[in-house]
Amino acid sequence: MTNVSRVTSVHLSAYYGMEGLKPMYFCIFLFVYIAIITENVLLIRLIYHEKALHEPMYFLLCNLGVNGLYGSTALLPAMLTNVLSHSYDMSLSLCQTQIYALYTCVITEFTILAAMSYDRYVAICHPLHYHTIMSQKVCKLIIFTWLYPMTIFLIVFIPALQLQFCQRTIENFYCVHYSLVRLSCTDTSVLNIIGLLAVVLYTGPQLIMIFYTYVQILRICMLSFNASKLKALRTCIPHLIAIVNYSIGCFLEIAQSRLKPNYLPFNTKMFLSLYFLIFPPLLNPVIYGLSIQIIRVKLLRILQRKNGQTHIK
Repeated sequence: MTNVSRVTSVHLSAYYGMEGLKPMYFCIFLFVYIAIITENVLLIRLIYHEKALHEPMYFLLCNLGVNGLYGSTALLPAMLTNVLSHSYDMSLSLCQTQIYALYTCVITEFTILAAMSYDRYVAICHPLHYHTIMSQKVCKLIIFTWLYPMTIFLIVFIPALQLQFCQRTIENFYCVHYSLVRLSCTDTSVLNIIGLLAVVLYTGPQLIMIFYTYVQILRICMLSFNASKLKALRTCIPHLIAIVNYSIGCFLEIAQSRLKPNYLPFNTKMFLSLYFLIFPPLLNPVIYGLSIQIIRVKLLRILQRKNGQTHIK
């Protein structure tokens, strides 16, 4: 009989592919982490200090930045530690904590994007009542975008905490809930079914919200298109780019984790596995900073002010 009490850590075997190039991978991940922190903190700081950006859309965008910091901090410091390590082991409790943080980050990201689509729907379809509606709902929306993911994931997370494990190897760079459950000594078919049903709760309401709001936006624009609606419609472009970028990342991760394409090169598999966790928080500030004029102008002013202070010194 297997002594299950001895399994107190998991082994992340994907790091063996980095052997011989550890310094390079460490520098890449460190640069990415610093870039994510710098970009998102700058965006959050800008929205916080600039009164012109104290609008519902920018408050939601600020939360997108906070979530990017949350998810990248759950992933990258652990990856940097593992790259420098020789054992590639992670304690079971730390692995479970990382799973909770990463999965709630993913659901939160999707929920914030759905809330932002509702904001654009109100702005375009009900422009005269936009400030009245959103000023009353923005705080509730922000609380919901965090509270809903934090609680809904407990449906599958709490039962998984009760499992005992007979194996300890996860073929990934970070802890994955599905992979950890497969290491259990007991039959987990019921838990797997619950997990599949829970995915509907994780993504179903958000998908319905995004689809409904953009159908309504297109309908209104086709019925009465004018300069003001064109201006408002342009603010949807960065949001749509963010949704597409995130959806592609999630699809790549699902395809990579389920199909297990062993014929792919190591770097390709790593890219597919990490895209949805690294690129959205890395690209979202750039997407919104370049696409929305008021943010772009404010950022340029800050940079010019800092350059002027440097020259004076």
